[in-house]
Amino acid sequence: MDHGSKGRAITILAWAGLFISLIGALTAIVSGFGHKWGWWDFRTGFSILRWAAYGALSATGLCALAAIFAWLREAWLGFIAAVLGAIVGITTAVIPWSYLRIVRSLPPIHDITTDIGDPPEFFAIQPLRADAPNSSIYGGAAIAQQQRRAYPDLKPTKLGLPPKEVLAHATQVAESMDWEVVAAVPLEGRLEATAATFWFGFKDDVVVRITPSNGGSRVDVRSVSRVGVSDVGANVRRIRAFLKKLDTRIESKWTR
Repeated sequence: MDHGSKGRAITILAWAGLFISLIGALTAIVSGFGHKWGWWDFRTGFSILRWAAYGALSATGLCALAAIFAWLREAWLGFIAAVLGAIVGITTAVIPWSYLRIVRSLPPIHDITTDIGDPPEFFAIQPLRADAPNSSIYGGAAIAQQQRRAYPDLKPTKLGLPPKEVLAHATQVAESMDWEVVAAVPLEGRLEATAATFWFGFKDDVVVRITPSNGGSRVDVRSVSRVGVSDVGANVRRIRAFLKKLDTRIESKWTR
C-alpha cells in the first residue's frame, strides 16, 4: 500500500471513529428523553446510557489510534476527524461516570426537607403518587440522620412578610421554576407542586409549608422523588434554588 492509500485508509478510520462517537452521543441523549417521552422504563434508559458510554469509550480508543497514525502520515483531515471523535466520545462517557460518582458521594435518600423533626405533609398530591414506588411517608430518624450528615446547612427560611403574602410569592417562584402547581391553600399556608427533571423527566413532588413566626413567616420545604433510591442530589438542589429565589424576590420587593 502506497503513502496515499495509507493516508486514505487512516482518514476513513478516523471518520469511522467520529461516526461511532456521534452515534454513542445521540444514543446517550435519547436514553433519557426516551423515558421522559414514555418510550421505555427508566431502568431501560439507564441500560441504554451505560452501553452508549461503552460504545463511546471504544470509539475514543479508535479515534486516538487514528489520530496518532494521521499525525505521522500528515493526513490532517483524518487527524481533525479523529480528535473531534475523541472529544465527543470522552464527553459522552463522562456523563454516566459523573452521575455514578455523585451517587456514590451522597447518601441513598430521595426525601429531603428543611424540617427533619416535623416534615411538611402532602395532601393534594397524594392521589398523584398512588402508583409511585416511593412512599410519601417520611422515613424517620434513619433518613433524618443521613440528611443531617450530607446537608448540614439545609434549614428553613425566615421572612418578614405574613404567610399569605409569602405564599403568593412562593407560588410565583414555583411557576417560574416550571413546577406544576397542584394546590395553593392560603388558609393553611401550603403549596404543593410537581417538578420534573429536564433529561429523564423524573417527577419529584414538593410541598411548601408557611407558618407565622415572630411577626413574619417561616418557610419549610420538602421535596420527594417518586422513583429511585438515590436522587443524585436533585431534591436538595431544588430546595436550595427555591428558597434562594423566594428570598431574592421578597428582598427585591422591599428595596423598591
